[in-house]
Amino acid sequence: MRAFSIFLGLLVLLGLPVADAADSGARSGPALALPPADARHFVIQSSAGKHGDSWYWEDREGHRGGRESMNLRGQVWEVDMQGTQGADGIPTSLVIHGVSPQGDASESFAIEHGTARWRSPIDQGQAEYVGKAFYVSQGGPIASTIWLLERLLASPDRRLGALPGGLLSAEELDTLEVGGGSVPKQTVHLWSVSGLNAAPVPVWADKAGHFFALTAVLGWLPEAYAGEQQRLEAAQAGAMARQTGEIAHRFLAGEAPPLAFIDVQIFDAEGLRFTPHQTVVVEKGRISAVGPVANVTVPGTARRIAGRGMTLLPGLWDCHMHVADDYTGVQELSLGVTSVRDPGNNDALTLDRRRRASAGDLLFPHVYASSWIDGKGPYSAQAANIATSEAEAIARVDEAKAKGQTGVKFYGTFNPAWLRPAIAEAHKLGLHVHGHIPAGIRPLDAVDAGYDEITHINWVIMQALPDSVIEVSNGIMRFEGPGRYAKDVDLDGPAMRAILGAMVQKHISSDPTMVAFEGLYVPDNGDLSPAYSPFVGTLPPSVERGFRSGGFAVPKDLTRADYRASWARMVALLGRMHKAGIRIVAGTDGSGIEIIRELEIYQEAGFNAAEALAAATIEPARLNGVEETTGSIKVGKTADLVLIEGDPSVRLADLRQTRQVVLAGRPLDPDALRTAAGFSGRPR
Repeated sequence: MRAFSIFLGLLVLLGLPVADAADSGARSGPALALPPADARHFVIQSSAGKHGDSWYWEDREGHRGGRESMNLRGQVWEVDMQGTQGADGIPTSLVIHGVSPQGDASESFAIEHGTARWRSPIDQGQAEYVGKAFYVSQGGPIASTIWLLERLLASPDRRLGALPGGLLSAEELDTLEVGGGSVPKQTVHLWSVSGLNAAPVPVWADKAGHFFALTAVLGWLPEAYAGEQQRLEAAQAGAMARQTGEIAHRFLAGEAPPLAFIDVQIFDAEGLRFTPHQTVVVEKGRISAVGPVANVTVPGTARRIAGRGMTLLPGLWDCHMHVADDYTGVQELSLGVTSVRDPGNNDALTLDRRRRASAGDLLFPHVYASSWIDGKGPYSAQAANIATSEAEAIARVDEAKAKGQTGVKFYGTFNPAWLRPAIAEAHKLGLHVHGHIPAGIRPLDAVDAGYDEITHINWVIMQALPDSVIEVSNGIMRFEGPGRYAKDVDLDGPAMRAILGAMVQKHISSDPTMVAFEGLYVPDNGDLSPAYSPFVGTLPPSVERGFRSGGFAVPKDLTRADYRASWARMVALLGRMHKAGIRIVAGTDGSGIEIIRELEIYQEAGFNAAEALAAATIEPARLNGVEETTGSIKVGKTADLVLIEGDPSVRLADLRQTRQVVLAGRPLDPDALRTAAGFSGRPR
């Protein structure tokens, strides 16, 4: 899901790390197009500042073109697009050149003699062309997306076939007046576009149906209207909330009945064991009885759920989920995830979702949110709360507490000299402290300054990496450095003994997000990651093509085998951390559907099935201080549960086979949730 340009803002929010193209940007190749003087110009920006420029144009012959240049925390895109169209405005040919974080971005599409043919960095194919189907590019500048969206809005019923497959549609949601003063006022229209992503994609257009803006943390806006991003985001959040409010009301209607899971295997998260032939009763939102089938009296009013061949677990956690939109909650619940920790986001949207969920207007797992805090610079986090002094750093911590957040997450451009006072303030206020390691210091320095948790496996292994990596670790080197050097790290050497020893002594936890790094170091372009393969056939083709977008473009002096060797060393490090007794909590730093693969990697590192499941149930509850109310199946606890067809004690992959989800005593049908989240069926 990383390749298609329309999703880039979403991916920035999710924190999906992508590769550095600075090296590949110097490779020889076709000269990229120069925008004509009358090209439409868009700035690419976020709350952290400007990241690049994009242009789109059409000449007198109807040829379309685009050019995009962007640098996002050291990640470089230099791409262009050129295309021709038929009488209906649909592409008859499209060519993309340039480099992206995955390397060579070359892509082509053409219709010849009734056959559509395409070739991209990840695939090639052909199909009979019968007209009125728009090729959805796998990569390239936003120009290809602009062309597609404008053609969709010009269609009589605002429906349009897509290649390699699928159907696109658009629905108008709202309008907003923008501009004023020296900037001409105009009314722009918000459209909800379906068929590109699992969830609808909000896009702004002018009254003539011309693309105006796309904004989801990272935004593409006309330069004159760059100051309107916050207003656009607020308006589209409100409009999308009306859509998802209808979903919530449908699932939350009526009183939740008492439930009884009869003769089910349960996962005892506290005892780290699986117990067969149990009955679990839920009443008034809580677990009221647990025990052998013969010993538990089931209330006559209870809805009885047969458990033979099933496993009942505490609701799962995703401890690293940068919530992208309202639909994220529906998707997570369909997977049995009833609690998420959002480690950094647009705080205003987080607070709004909290309010709506409390009012029953949003269906969402329980959210434990941290405020993102960073310094100011070219590599600032896109949705962070920025501090430019020690006093401001402390103020950002105070604001996090006032917002009702449970923690603060520090980032790579944060001044290391401010860590101790800011962390002292956070601890005084009862806030959990975690994050990346600010550039210039090592993880042991952050632990000594007061971190409670180190986020991501790459930061742990950074303790043993060269100074040349540490000095610039707030940029792309936080990924390239471990990819280059981790394979040679001695896990029994003094550097690693020091950091692991300190983590054990000071009870420092780790949220390793292994699945994110597997996706960066292991696959080549075109490879299908095991995190996504079970979902093939259930999502729009444009999304499923993204499953094969591959990892980092490997630097010239390394090979994919080198990166894979470094990945293997990180898996071995995770095993050492687990054996040492360091608390591991499971998170994805992705779209969320990767959570089961995260646990499978834990097994590869040496966890048994029960230990892996504990990392997604009781251990996150303990980390967040809510183990008395959730995280295990125990009388008196909140009834957050998931019923699985199969036996995850034997095969963790069975965890994808959700058959009943319970959120605070409310039964939810996973198949209906999958449909609402945009999936067409169950994962394999």
